[in-house]
Amino acid sequence: MFVLLFLAACFLAYSNGANDNFKGVASLFSSKTCNYRTAIGWATVTTFGGSVCSIFLARSLLKKFSGQGFVPDAVVGSEYFVLAVAVGTGLTVILAAVTGFPVSTTHGLIGAIIGSGLITVGAQVNFGFLRESFFLPLLLSPILAVVLSPLLYIFFRLVRLRLGITKEWCVCAGRKQEVIPIPQPSVMAMPTAPMVSLSVDKAAACAERYVGTYLGINCQKAMEAAHFLSAGAVSFARGLNDTPKIAALLLLVKAMDIRWGMAAVAAAIAIGGLVNAKKVAETMSHKITGMNAGQGFAANLSTSILVILASLIGLPVSTTHVSVGSLFGIGMATRQANIRVVNGILLSWVLTIPCAALMSGLVYCLVRR
Repeated sequence: MFVLLFLAACFLAYSNGANDNFKGVASLFSSKTCNYRTAIGWATVTTFGGSVCSIFLARSLLKKFSGQGFVPDAVVGSEYFVLAVAVGTGLTVILAAVTGFPVSTTHGLIGAIIGSGLITVGAQVNFGFLRESFFLPLLLSPILAVVLSPLLYIFFRLVRLRLGITKEWCVCAGRKQEVIPIPQPSVMAMPTAPMVSLSVDKAAACAERYVGTYLGINCQKAMEAAHFLSAGAVSFARGLNDTPKIAALLLLVKAMDIRWGMAAVAAAIAIGGLVNAKKVAETMSHKITGMNAGQGFAANLSTSILVILASLIGLPVSTTHVSVGSLFGIGMATRQANIRVVNGILLSWVLTIPCAALMSGLVYCLVRR
């Protein structure tokens, strides 16, 4: 049973990595700062760093996601209950990952605990504890992100204009072969003639760059470096916040030091992101809103500030909610937000808890038999 618990926790961690790892670096890919391979590599390294640091900095989240307070302690100590929660959450999150919906593992865990709890103890599930300790941070965090990210973007834009840093757009020009019909005595010959061409496309297809230098530093390179660091900060914050939530399921495995359990979770998260993140990457990078490097930097900075603060004080926020909220806030400020896609993501968030509850309840019934 303990081996099954360990494997179930690793499966959940893999699912979490597949759905969540790319969220921190989505703006790098969206703004064409780097390609997909570079972005996911950077996300993997920084997320793993956050996961390792969570062993020392975010231990308070372990107790919150052990199930204590939701259900009686006797149920929390049941291997069947913990196994059902891990498998139910993992199935929900991996299903969302392969369909391209960025959902919250935090929501999945809460839904799975509710589902198994209702099957086990019925009305003894403490919904008051759920409301006070989880729902308020989960509801407020994306709202704060929607507000904070455009404020940061406006602030940095004003600073850029004050410093006299301007932007330029690329224009694609070159030579191409044009077919020209020329009348002949008996046939229509079609020789080709070289001519200069000018390509005009949507703004999203053009490269936008910052012009000039400041204090001897190339502005474009400085912006790209800041953008990379902010994306790494988001991924680091995600590893810091999510690893303890999943590792809490291993507290029952007394033969294993929880620190080794958290290390195993960190490794599984990294593998999940490397292998199975492409669908969510497409949604996060290209479907919510278009953005440039400066806008991506503001969105990442907003996300990392909120998630790191929440992790350090033990608040169970969702990195997914905060990240999507920050991107949407930037999209609202630039009037590029895709409302239809955002509505679909919000619907997936609403469905996560009941879906995880149903899966967890079914798994509990199966393992009990």
